[in-house]
Amino acid sequence: MNDQINSPPEASTPAVPGPAPARGPMVGYLDYARVGPLSRPAAAALAAATALATRIDPADLDRLFALSDAARASAARLLDARPHEIALAPSTSNGLFSAAAALHGPGTVLVPRGEFPANLYPWLRFAGRGGPTVRLVDPAGQRHITPDLLRRHLTPDVTALTVSAVDSLTGHLAPLAALKEVLGPGRLLIVDAIQGLGAVPLEADAADILVSGGQKWLRAGWGAALLLIRDRCAERLAPGLGGWAGVAEPFATRHPAPPLPGAAAHLATNPDFPAAAAIGAAIDDLFDQGGPAAVGACIRATLADLLDRVRRAGADVLLDGLGPHERAGIGTFRLPGHDPANVHRTLEAAGLITTRRDEWIRLSPHTSTPGAAADLLAEALHTLTHRTTHHPQEPTCPIN
Repeated sequence: MNDQINSPPEASTPAVPGPAPARGPMVGYLDYARVGPLSRPAAAALAAATALATRIDPADLDRLFALSDAARASAARLLDARPHEIALAPSTSNGLFSAAAALHGPGTVLVPRGEFPANLYPWLRFAGRGGPTVRLVDPAGQRHITPDLLRRHLTPDVTALTVSAVDSLTGHLAPLAALKEVLGPGRLLIVDAIQGLGAVPLEADAADILVSGGQKWLRAGWGAALLLIRDRCAERLAPGLGGWAGVAEPFATRHPAPPLPGAAAHLATNPDFPAAAAIGAAIDDLFDQGGPAAVGACIRATLADLLDRVRRAGADVLLDGLGPHERAGIGTFRLPGHDPANVHRTLEAAGLITTRRDEWIRLSPHTSTPGAAADLLAEALHTLTHRTTHHPQEPTCPIN
Protein backbone atom coordinates (compact mmCIF):
# COMPACT_ATOMS: atom_id res chain seq x y z
CA MET A 1 0.00 0.00 0.00
CA ASN A 2 2.79 2.43 0.88
CA ASP A 3 4.55 1.63 -2.38
CA GLN A 4 1.38 2.50 -4.24
CA ILE A 5 1.01 5.77 -2.36
CA ASN A 6 4.60 6.80 -2.92
CA SER A 7 4.89 5.73 -6.55
CA PRO A 8 5.19 8.54 -9.12
CA PRO A 9 2.08 9.38 -11.16
CA GLU A 10 1.74 8.06 -14.69
CA ALA A 11 2.85 10.34 -17.49
CA SER A 12 -0.75 11.07 -18.47
CA THR A 13 -1.70 12.18 -14.96
CA PRO A 14 -1.09 15.88 -14.35
CA ALA A 15 0.85 16.64 -11.19
CA VAL A 16 -1.19 18.21 -8.42
CA PRO A 17 0.54 21.33 -7.12
CA GLY A 18 1.43 21.20 -3.46
CA PRO A 19 0.91 23.96 -0.94
CA ALA A 20 3.00 27.09 -1.19
CA PRO A 21 6.03 27.22 1.13
CA ALA A 22 5.15 28.56 4.56
CA ARG A 23 6.13 32.18 5.15
CA GLY A 24 5.15 34.97 7.45
CA PRO A 25 2.97 37.95 6.60
CA MET A 26 4.31 40.43 4.06
CA VAL A 27 6.10 43.58 5.26
CA GLY A 28 3.14 45.83 4.54
CA TYR A 29 0.45 43.64 6.10
CA LEU A 30 -1.60 46.06 8.22
CA ASP A 31 -4.89 44.20 8.42
CA TYR A 32 -4.86 42.18 11.66
CA ALA A 33 -8.25 43.64 12.58
CA ARG A 34 -9.60 41.69 9.60
CA VAL A 35 -7.57 38.50 9.91
CA GLY A 36 -4.25 37.69 11.53
CA PRO A 37 -2.08 35.20 9.62
CA LEU A 38 -1.48 32.15 11.78
CA SER A 39 1.44 32.46 14.15
CA ARG A 40 4.06 29.73 14.06
CA PRO A 41 3.02 28.27 17.46
CA ALA A 42 -0.64 28.20 16.43
CA ALA A 43 0.16 26.64 13.06
CA ALA A 44 2.35 23.99 14.69
CA ALA A 45 -0.34 23.13 17.25
CA LEU A 46 -2.97 22.95 14.51
CA ALA A 47 -0.81 20.60 12.44
CA ALA A 48 0.01 18.37 15.42
CA ALA A 49 -3.63 18.10 16.49
CA THR A 50 -4.71 17.40 12.92
CA ALA A 51 -2.16 14.60 12.78
CA LEU A 52 -3.71 13.09 15.92
CA ALA A 53 -7.13 13.34 14.28
CA THR A 54 -5.98 11.25 11.31
CA ARG A 55 -5.60 8.18 13.52
CA ILE A 56 -8.16 6.09 15.37
CA ASP A 57 -6.20 5.19 18.48
CA PRO A 58 -8.41 5.94 21.52
CA ALA A 59 -5.38 7.42 23.26
CA ASP A 60 -5.13 10.01 20.50
CA LEU A 61 -8.74 11.01 21.07
CA ASP A 62 -7.97 11.42 24.75
CA ARG A 63 -5.06 13.68 23.79
CA LEU A 64 -7.37 15.83 21.67
CA PHE A 65 -9.74 16.29 24.60
CA ALA A 66 -6.74 17.14 26.77
CA LEU A 67 -5.65 19.82 24.28
CA SER A 68 -9.10 21.36 24.56
CA ASP A 69 -8.89 21.34 28.35
CA ALA A 70 -5.44 22.93 28.20
CA ALA A 71 -6.75 25.67 25.93
CA ARG A 72 -9.53 26.45 28.38
CA ALA A 73 -7.03 26.60 31.21
CA SER A 74 -4.85 29.04 29.27
CA ALA A 75 -7.90 31.14 28.42
CA ALA A 76 -8.93 31.19 32.08
CA ARG A 77 -5.52 32.58 32.99
CA LEU A 78 -5.85 35.26 30.31
CA LEU A 79 -9.36 36.29 31.35
CA ASP A 80 -8.88 35.97 35.11
CA ALA A 81 -11.51 33.25 35.24
CA ARG A 82 -11.94 29.67 36.39
CA PRO A 83 -11.54 26.97 33.73
CA HIS A 84 -15.16 25.84 34.06
CA GLU A 85 -16.27 29.40 33.27
CA ILE A 86 -14.73 28.98 29.80
CA ALA A 87 -16.14 26.99 26.89
CA LEU A 88 -14.90 26.75 23.31
CA ALA A 89 -17.52 27.85 20.80
CA PRO A 90 -17.08 27.61 17.01
CA SER A 91 -16.92 31.38 16.46
CA THR A 92 -17.55 34.77 18.00
CA SER A 93 -20.97 34.95 16.36
CA ASN A 94 -21.91 31.50 17.64
CA GLY A 95 -20.88 32.50 21.15
CA LEU A 96 -22.95 35.67 21.00
CA PHE A 97 -25.94 33.69 19.74
CA SER A 98 -25.45 31.35 22.69
CA ALA A 99 -25.58 34.34 25.03
CA ALA A 100 -28.68 35.75 23.33
CA ALA A 101 -30.43 32.39 23.52
CA ALA A 102 -29.55 32.10 27.20
CA LEU A 103 -30.79 35.52 28.32
CA HIS A 104 -34.55 35.23 28.56
CA GLY A 105 -36.90 38.19 28.89
CA PRO A 106 -38.65 40.22 29.97
CA GLY A 107 -36.21 43.10 29.78
CA THR A 108 -34.19 45.21 27.40
CA VAL A 109 -30.67 44.81 26.09
CA LEU A 110 -28.86 47.99 25.09
CA VAL A 111 -26.81 47.90 21.89
CA PRO A 112 -24.81 50.96 20.83
CA ARG A 113 -25.79 52.12 17.37
CA GLY A 114 -22.91 51.45 15.01
CA GLU A 115 -21.91 48.20 16.71
CA PHE A 116 -20.40 45.55 14.46
CA PRO A 117 -23.34 43.49 13.08
CA ALA A 118 -22.15 40.30 14.81
CA ASN A 119 -23.00 41.96 18.12
CA LEU A 120 -26.45 43.05 16.95
CA TYR A 121 -28.06 40.20 15.06
CA PRO A 122 -28.15 37.64 17.91
CA TRP A 123 -30.24 40.03 19.99
CA LEU A 124 -32.51 40.94 17.10
CA ARG A 125 -33.15 37.28 16.30
CA PHE A 126 -34.16 36.37 19.85
CA ALA A 127 -36.19 39.50 20.55
CA GLY A 128 -39.79 38.32 20.51
CA ARG A 129 -38.71 34.70 20.86
CA GLY A 130 -38.29 34.75 24.61
CA GLY A 131 -35.34 37.11 24.64
CA PRO A 132 -35.20 40.74 25.74
CA THR A 133 -36.19 43.57 23.47
CA VAL A 134 -33.43 45.51 21.75
CA ARG A 135 -32.85 49.22 22.23
CA LEU A 136 -30.25 50.94 20.09
CA VAL A 137 -28.30 53.64 21.89
CA ASP A 138 -27.22 56.58 19.77
CA PRO A 139 -23.75 57.64 20.94
CA ALA A 140 -24.63 61.29 20.18
CA GLY A 141 -22.04 61.98 17.51
CA GLN A 142 -19.52 59.52 18.88
CA ARG A 143 -19.07 55.90 17.87
CA HIS A 144 -18.86 54.53 21.38
CA ILE A 145 -20.87 54.50 24.57
CA THR A 146 -19.55 56.30 27.62
CA PRO A 147 -20.46 55.71 31.26
CA ASP A 148 -22.38 59.01 31.34
CA LEU A 149 -24.34 58.12 28.20
CA LEU A 150 -25.09 54.66 29.61
CA ARG A 151 -26.34 56.21 32.83
CA ARG A 152 -28.84 58.33 30.88
CA HIS A 153 -30.25 55.25 29.14
CA LEU A 154 -30.38 53.03 32.21
CA THR A 155 -34.13 52.64 32.65
CA PRO A 156 -35.55 50.01 35.05
CA ASP A 157 -36.30 47.56 32.23
CA VAL A 158 -32.65 47.32 31.11
CA THR A 159 -31.15 43.93 31.92
CA ALA A 160 -27.95 44.00 29.86
CA LEU A 161 -25.53 46.02 27.77
CA THR A 162 -23.68 44.37 24.91
CA VAL A 163 -20.62 46.17 23.58
CA SER A 164 -17.42 45.62 21.65
CA ALA A 165 -14.28 45.82 23.76
CA VAL A 166 -12.68 47.68 20.85
CA ASP A 167 -14.58 49.48 18.11
CA SER A 168 -13.75 47.83 14.80
CA LEU A 169 -13.52 51.13 12.91
CA THR A 170 -12.17 53.71 15.33
CA GLY A 171 -10.05 51.49 17.57
CA HIS A 172 -11.62 53.01 20.70
CA LEU A 173 -11.06 50.83 23.76
CA ALA A 174 -14.24 50.58 25.80
CA PRO A 175 -13.97 51.41 29.52
CA LEU A 176 -15.41 48.08 30.58
CA ALA A 177 -14.88 48.52 34.31
CA ALA A 178 -16.58 51.94 34.31
CA LEU A 179 -19.49 50.61 32.24
CA LYS A 180 -19.95 47.68 34.62
CA GLU A 181 -19.88 50.02 37.59
CA VAL A 182 -22.78 51.97 36.08
CA LEU A 183 -24.68 48.78 35.28
CA GLY A 184 -24.21 47.39 38.76
CA PRO A 185 -24.36 43.72 39.79
CA GLY A 186 -27.99 43.26 38.72
CA ARG A 187 -27.39 43.91 35.01
CA LEU A 188 -25.13 42.01 32.64
CA LEU A 189 -22.17 43.37 30.70
CA ILE A 190 -21.74 41.27 27.57
CA VAL A 191 -18.53 41.86 25.60
CA ASP A 192 -17.50 41.04 22.06
CA ALA A 193 -13.73 41.05 22.62
CA ILE A 194 -12.40 39.89 19.26
CA GLN A 195 -10.86 43.26 18.33
CA GLY A 196 -9.06 43.55 21.65
CA LEU A 197 -8.07 40.12 22.89
CA GLY A 198 -4.43 39.60 22.03
CA ALA A 199 -3.91 43.24 21.02
CA VAL A 200 -4.17 45.18 24.27
CA PRO A 201 -4.96 44.55 27.94
CA LEU A 202 -8.69 44.35 28.58
CA GLU A 203 -10.66 44.90 31.77
CA ALA A 204 -12.01 41.39 31.29
CA ASP A 205 -12.93 40.92 34.94
CA ALA A 206 -15.71 43.48 34.41
CA ALA A 207 -17.41 41.30 31.79
CA ASP A 208 -20.13 38.92 32.90
CA ILE A 209 -20.11 37.26 29.47
CA LEU A 210 -17.24 37.61 27.01
CA VAL A 211 -16.78 36.09 23.57
CA SER A 212 -13.78 36.19 21.25
CA GLY A 213 -12.64 34.22 18.25
CA GLY A 214 -8.97 33.63 17.58
CA GLN A 215 -8.59 34.57 13.91
CA LYS A 216 -7.61 38.20 14.40
CA TRP A 217 -5.14 39.47 17.01
CA LEU A 218 -4.51 36.06 18.58
CA ARG A 219 -3.47 34.76 15.14
CA ALA A 220 -4.98 31.34 15.83
CA GLY A 221 -7.17 30.88 12.74
CA TRP A 222 -10.83 29.96 12.57
CA GLY A 223 -12.85 27.27 14.30
CA ALA A 224 -12.56 28.14 17.98
CA ALA A 225 -13.74 31.05 20.11
CA LEU A 226 -13.60 31.67 23.83
CA LEU A 227 -16.97 31.82 25.56
CA LEU A 228 -16.69 33.15 29.11
CA ILE A 229 -19.72 32.96 31.38
CA ARG A 230 -18.92 33.92 34.94
CA ASP A 231 -20.39 32.04 37.87
CA ARG A 232 -21.89 35.27 39.19
CA CYS A 233 -24.44 35.30 36.36
CA ALA A 234 -24.74 31.61 35.47
CA GLU A 235 -28.02 31.09 37.36
CA ARG A 236 -29.67 33.87 35.36
CA LEU A 237 -29.02 32.11 32.05
CA ALA A 238 -30.88 29.21 30.46
CA PRO A 239 -28.92 26.74 28.27
CA GLY A 240 -30.66 28.04 25.17
CA LEU A 241 -28.33 26.48 22.58
CA GLY A 242 -27.01 23.80 24.90
CA GLY A 243 -27.13 20.42 23.19
CA TRP A 244 -26.04 16.91 24.06
CA ALA A 245 -22.49 18.08 24.76
CA GLY A 246 -23.79 20.55 27.33
CA VAL A 247 -25.59 18.09 29.60
CA ALA A 248 -24.31 15.85 32.38
CA GLU A 249 -26.00 12.68 31.09
CA PRO A 250 -26.35 12.89 27.29
CA PHE A 251 -27.60 9.27 27.11
CA ALA A 252 -30.13 9.56 29.91
CA THR A 253 -33.51 7.92 29.45
CA ARG A 254 -35.29 11.24 29.89
CA HIS A 255 -34.46 14.55 28.28
CA PRO A 256 -33.46 17.25 28.71
CA ALA A 257 -30.83 16.02 31.12
CA PRO A 258 -29.36 18.41 33.72
CA PRO A 259 -26.90 20.90 32.19
CA LEU A 260 -23.21 20.73 32.88
CA PRO A 261 -21.86 23.28 35.35
CA GLY A 262 -20.30 26.42 33.95
CA ALA A 263 -20.04 27.65 30.40
CA ALA A 264 -20.13 24.12 28.95
CA ALA A 265 -23.91 24.11 29.50
CA HIS A 266 -24.18 26.37 26.45
CA LEU A 267 -22.34 24.10 24.00
CA ALA A 268 -24.29 22.46 21.20
CA THR A 269 -21.54 19.92 20.51
CA ASN A 270 -17.86 19.19 21.05
CA PRO A 271 -15.31 21.79 19.93
CA ASP A 272 -13.14 21.63 16.85
CA PHE A 273 -10.16 20.02 18.58
CA PRO A 274 -7.39 21.15 16.20
CA ALA A 275 -8.77 24.70 16.34
CA ALA A 276 -8.88 24.45 20.13
CA ALA A 277 -5.23 23.41 20.17
CA ALA A 278 -4.35 26.37 17.94
CA ILE A 279 -6.10 28.97 20.10
CA GLY A 280 -4.55 27.47 23.23
CA ALA A 281 -1.08 27.68 21.67
CA ALA A 282 -1.76 31.26 20.58
CA ILE A 283 -2.69 32.28 24.12
CA ASP A 284 0.42 30.58 25.51
CA ASP A 285 2.50 32.41 22.91
CA LEU A 286 0.93 35.69 24.02
CA PHE A 287 2.19 35.03 27.53
CA ASP A 288 5.60 34.00 26.19
CA GLN A 289 5.83 37.45 24.56
CA GLY A 290 5.25 39.15 27.90
CA GLY A 291 1.47 39.09 28.08
CA PRO A 292 -1.17 41.56 26.88
CA ALA A 293 0.54 44.59 28.43
CA ALA A 294 3.86 44.03 26.63
CA VAL A 295 2.24 43.05 23.34
CA GLY A 296 -0.21 45.93 23.56
CA ALA A 297 2.57 48.45 24.18
CA CYS A 298 4.40 47.24 21.07
CA ILE A 299 1.28 47.33 18.89
CA ARG A 300 0.31 50.79 20.11
CA ALA A 301 3.80 52.15 19.45
CA THR A 302 3.77 50.77 15.90
CA LEU A 303 0.30 52.17 15.29
CA ALA A 304 1.35 55.57 16.65
CA ASP A 305 4.19 55.67 14.10
CA LEU A 306 1.81 54.79 11.27
CA LEU A 307 -0.70 57.45 12.31
CA ASP A 308 2.09 60.01 12.58
CA ARG A 309 2.99 59.27 8.95
CA VAL A 310 -0.59 59.74 7.74
CA ARG A 311 -0.93 63.02 9.64
CA ARG A 312 2.22 64.32 7.95
CA ALA A 313 0.56 63.51 4.62
CA GLY A 314 -2.41 65.70 5.57
CA ALA A 315 -4.79 62.91 6.46
CA ASP A 316 -7.61 63.08 8.99
CA VAL A 317 -7.46 60.45 11.74
CA LEU A 318 -10.77 59.20 13.09
CA LEU A 319 -11.08 60.00 16.80
CA ASP A 320 -7.67 61.63 16.74
CA GLY A 321 -8.19 62.96 20.26
CA LEU A 322 -8.10 59.55 21.90
CA GLY A 323 -5.55 59.21 24.69
CA PRO A 324 -2.75 56.65 24.43
CA HIS A 325 -4.67 54.09 26.47
CA GLU A 326 -8.06 54.79 24.90
CA ARG A 327 -6.98 53.46 21.49
CA ALA A 328 -6.22 49.79 20.92
CA GLY A 329 -4.53 48.39 17.80
CA ILE A 330 -6.72 50.09 15.18
CA GLY A 331 -6.29 53.51 13.59
CA THR A 332 -8.37 54.85 10.71
CA PHE A 333 -7.73 57.76 8.35
CA ARG A 334 -8.98 59.50 5.23
CA LEU A 335 -7.10 61.67 2.77
CA PRO A 336 -9.11 64.83 1.98
CA GLY A 337 -9.49 65.51 -1.72
CA HIS A 338 -8.69 61.93 -2.72
CA ASP A 339 -11.03 59.14 -3.72
CA PRO A 340 -10.89 56.54 -0.91
CA ALA A 341 -11.06 53.67 -3.41
CA ASN A 342 -8.04 55.08 -5.23
CA VAL A 343 -6.17 55.56 -1.95
CA HIS A 344 -6.86 51.95 -1.05
CA ARG A 345 -5.74 50.71 -4.49
CA THR A 346 -2.56 52.80 -4.31
CA LEU A 347 -1.67 51.36 -0.92
CA GLU A 348 -2.30 47.85 -2.15
CA ALA A 349 -0.12 48.44 -5.22
CA ALA A 350 2.64 49.57 -2.86
CA GLY A 351 2.40 46.32 -0.91
CA LEU A 352 0.25 47.66 1.95
CA ILE A 353 -2.74 45.51 2.93
CA THR A 354 -5.45 47.51 4.70
CA THR A 355 -9.25 47.58 4.94
CA ARG A 356 -11.43 50.31 3.44
CA ARG A 357 -14.73 51.20 5.09
CA ASP A 358 -16.46 53.80 2.92
CA GLU A 359 -14.28 56.92 3.11
CA TRP A 360 -11.96 55.52 5.79
CA ILE A 361 -8.81 53.39 5.52
CA ARG A 362 -8.17 51.17 8.53
CA LEU A 363 -4.67 50.34 9.77
CA SER A 364 -4.11 47.49 12.22
CA PRO A 365 -0.49 46.36 12.76
CA HIS A 366 0.91 43.70 15.07
CA THR A 367 4.12 43.02 16.95
CA SER A 368 5.55 41.41 13.82
CA THR A 369 5.00 44.56 11.74
CA PRO A 370 8.44 45.93 10.82
CA GLY A 371 9.39 49.60 10.80
CA ALA A 372 9.66 49.36 7.01
CA ALA A 373 5.86 49.25 6.86
CA ALA A 374 5.66 52.85 8.05
CA ASP A 375 8.18 53.87 5.38
CA LEU A 376 6.12 52.11 2.71
CA LEU A 377 3.00 53.90 3.93
CA ALA A 378 4.71 57.30 3.90
CA GLU A 379 6.04 56.74 0.37
CA ALA A 380 2.64 55.65 -0.96
CA LEU A 381 0.88 58.66 0.59
CA HIS A 382 3.60 60.96 -0.72
CA THR A 383 2.94 59.59 -4.20
CA LEU A 384 -0.75 60.39 -3.82
CA THR A 385 -0.40 63.87 -2.35
CA HIS A 386 2.39 65.02 -4.67
CA ARG A 387 0.97 63.59 -7.88
CA THR A 388 0.54 66.38 -10.44
CA THR A 389 -0.72 66.51 -14.00
CA HIS A 390 1.97 66.73 -16.69
CA HIS A 391 1.87 67.23 -20.41
CA PRO A 392 2.17 63.78 -22.00
CA GLN A 393 5.46 64.69 -23.70
CA GLU A 394 7.06 66.23 -20.63
CA PRO A 395 9.20 63.89 -18.54
CA THR A 396 8.42 63.63 -14.84
CA CYS A 397 11.10 63.86 -12.19
CA PRO A 398 11.55 60.90 -9.91
CA ILE A 399 10.80 61.41 -6.23
CA ASN A 400 13.86 60.92 -4.07
